[in-house]
Amino acid sequence: MKSQQSIIPTLKKAALLFGWVVFILLSYKVSKLDREYQEYNPYEVLNLDPEASLSEIKKQYRVLSLKYHPDRGGDETTFMRIAKAYAALTNEQSRLNWINYGNPDGPGATSFGIALPAWIVDQKNSMLVLLVYGLAFMVILPVVVGTWWYRSIRYSGDQILINTTQLFMHFMYKTPNMNMKRLIMVLTAALEYDPRSNKEATIRPTDNIVVPQLIRELGNINVKKKEPPFCYPYSLKARVLVLGHLARMDVSEELEEDQRFVMRKSPALLQEMINVGCQLTMMANSRGGFHAPRLVTIENCMKLTQMIVQGLQESKSPLLQLPHFEEEHLRFCISKKYKVRTLQDLVSLKDSDRRSMLRFLGEEKYDEVMAVLGSLPHITMDTKLQVLDDEDSNNITAGSIVTVTVTLTRKRMVEVFEKEQEATPCPGEEAPNSEEAPGDANKVKPKVWQNKNKGAKKMAKSKKKKLPKKKAAPATSKTKQANGNVTGTEVAAGAAATAAKDEEDEGSDRGSESDEGEANKDSPSEREEDSDKQSDTEADEIAGDDEEEWEALQQSIQRREKALLETKSKVTHPVYSLYFPEEKQEWWWLYIADRKDQTLVSMPFHVCTLKDTEEVELKFPAPSKTGNYQYSVILRSDSYMGLDLIKPLKLEVHEARAILDHPQWDIPDTEDEDEEPEESDGIEDSEEEDEDND
Repeated sequence: MKSQQSIIPTLKKAALLFGWVVFILLSYKVSKLDREYQEYNPYEVLNLDPEASLSEIKKQYRVLSLKYHPDRGGDETTFMRIAKAYAALTNEQSRLNWINYGNPDGPGATSFGIALPAWIVDQKNSMLVLLVYGLAFMVILPVVVGTWWYRSIRYSGDQILINTTQLFMHFMYKTPNMNMKRLIMVLTAALEYDPRSNKEATIRPTDNIVVPQLIRELGNINVKKKEPPFCYPYSLKARVLVLGHLARMDVSEELEEDQRFVMRKSPALLQEMINVGCQLTMMANSRGGFHAPRLVTIENCMKLTQMIVQGLQESKSPLLQLPHFEEEHLRFCISKKYKVRTLQDLVSLKDSDRRSMLRFLGEEKYDEVMAVLGSLPHITMDTKLQVLDDEDSNNITAGSIVTVTVTLTRKRMVEVFEKEQEATPCPGEEAPNSEEAPGDANKVKPKVWQNKNKGAKKMAKSKKKKLPKKKAAPATSKTKQANGNVTGTEVAAGAAATAAKDEEDEGSDRGSESDEGEANKDSPSEREEDSDKQSDTEADEIAGDDEEEWEALQQSIQRREKALLETKSKVTHPVYSLYFPEEKQEWWWLYIADRKDQTLVSMPFHVCTLKDTEEVELKFPAPSKTGNYQYSVILRSDSYMGLDLIKPLKLEVHEARAILDHPQWDIPDTEDEDEEPEESDGIEDSEEEDEDND
């Protein structure tokens, strides 16, 4: 198989070289052909200067005619050309024809022809030419078009074999709840890894020796499972290579090339599995009759993509994505002193503590780790919930189409470092809260991105604590009175009495003013004016709200049109990976899910253009029953482990308003009764006029 694959590129290069040689030879032959349509110049035929006199022309004609005359052994064709040129210069009529028509013989019929070599139009070669044309247009061209068509119909729009898509659909329909081990088996059963369906895949004779060795090193990988196609040699080999890649095992040079091929194909195949799961989910929601794939199955496809790109098993620490990190180094990170288990924990650590924890790294290795960590993405996600094309966009009714606008902002982890350095005080500066109790000094400092949340919680708690203090003021006066503080109670009582009197006076004044106002407004004209003003203000407010909704609707329409027209590049940010065989771009999945019921609410949107900011609209139908629902907006990376985001989404569904009849269709009965006599009167009048005419 390998020898055949090495011969095919050589044959292609030889055919290309032969084609260039033929093209150069044809170009050379064409350049040697005489030009038929050339401007006639008699001076050039006689080898004379255009300013030559008549005597010089006659003299040159005698010399050339003696040289090329047929009776003296000259060329007859050349002699005829010389005679024609001499006539064009000496004969008046021939000279006028040459000046006016470019030919001494006068105007002639213009003939056009195809610039073909003479041997093609030669009658002797007619059968050969017909055979060549028949072979080219009746054999070669149909074979080429048929081969292209046969190959193109075997693949989907994402260049995945149609048979592979059908295989994924069969197993996802058969096993809606698929764990990671089963998912790897289904992935490696793809026909892209079968040499019979894909010429890039190979089965080597040494596989019978090397693959069983890897199986023994990996352990239990369901080798004895006889379910096709999991028991086929190509599927077993691809499964061993994937599991060896996730375990970061060293393979032989013979298998290393095959392993790179399997890894390159895996992300596209997993994306196809996600698409198949979404299609089955939509079919189950619309038709019913079978169970849709569970949310855990689709999320396992996304997690497996991360694992393959980073070459890590699901249970391993995400810190192993960084360079120079090994399994034995993790004990320094997860110790009780630091408790660093994720990349975010490592970022939020103080620089001094981080250096102390990573003391097993040298200076250069530490700088490389910090450079890679600083280049990793740090995503913030903002959501906006609304119902577009509705009068009240914030009111979600049963069955309405809900639009969640998600704004993604990508920054680098190094910006988190900078915020941390700005937040931490310098060693020479004093702490702002130096007068706190000594017990507060032992508290752990909060993380950088948790400061805002904790500050908000403290503000809420302080507000809650301040509210009962105002109500507790009368209780303190009572306790003072019980303790015998007579002066304080008398002052408080006097102040309370004066305050009560002032309030009574103000109340009486307000009452008198209101009575006077009511007395003055008893007239009906003034009441009508007030009602008109109120109606005008309400109409202005409604008009303002309508204008705002209209502007928001127009902006959303413009955003959709712009997104449809402009094609963004899918080159975002290169992914740092130690074990993936080729350069990969950083992409994401965004979707809404009900984690309680383990179902998808909106289909996953593959975000392939997130460079700095990206706005994505996710749409889904609201539940048919009213009530409160708790969903989750989830952002998952297809390249990094431990950088996923989950944001809660609360949904309050109300009853849909009843459809009211429009006033223009409410026709009172009195109008119908009034119109009927008018029609009858018209008819009687017309009958009377007809009788008069008779």
